[in-house]
Amino acid sequence: MNKSMIVGSVLGASVAVAGGAIAGFSMMNQEPKAAQVLGVEPIIQIVKTPREECKDRLVKTPRQECNAVNVTHQRPVQDSNRIVGSIVGAAIGGALGNQVGGGNGKKAATIAGVAAGGYVGNQVQKGMQQRDTYTTTEQHCKTVYDSHTEKECTTVYDESESTVGYNVSYQLGDTMGKVKMDHNPGAFIPVKDGLLVLDSKVAVPDVQPIQTAGAKAAAATSATPSNGG
Repeated sequence: MNKSMIVGSVLGASVAVAGGAIAGFSMMNQEPKAAQVLGVEPIIQIVKTPREECKDRLVKTPRQECNAVNVTHQRPVQDSNRIVGSIVGAAIGGALGNQVGGGNGKKAATIAGVAAGGYVGNQVQKGMQQRDTYTTTEQHCKTVYDSHTEKECTTVYDESESTVGYNVSYQLGDTMGKVKMDHNPGAFIPVKDGLLVLDSKVAVPDVQPIQTAGAKAAAATSATPSNGG
């Protein structure tokens, strides 16, 4: 074989291998376009919303109600034992008894008249005392209640759950981390200049899962041609 042809073939192969290695190295060192999302945990906050709750309440207001009432009183009794009535009655009864019969019969009639007259006189005075009354007008008052309903309102709180953000676990190259975001990023978080773009809600197109260091080494090995080829 021509020596120049052999040298040309060797140089061509060397250039091809070197070009492939450079391309593989360039691809391996290319910055990732996105971080792979490993997990998303929503951050839940309890929200209390105030509102007025009203109901009718029965209210009782006390007041005094007075009326004029006629009241009958008994006058004070001077002779509570009614002695005057007994004496007067006994005298009248004795006089009447003395008019009956004669001798011992007259005496007995007089005694009986005294006894009967004393009792009757006592009862007559008793009746007179009970009927000896006078009337006065008095104010009689009592407490009554006027009822009415009133609106009674209180502030109550309705509780609800609100998602205020997300704790996102991610992997960027060989680095794993966690970041708080205001939205669910989906499967990937965009990366620009090596930094996570946290405020972007646009899905990253055509992004492959990020390879670990072991996977990159395996890919580099498979890309190197074997000596036997």
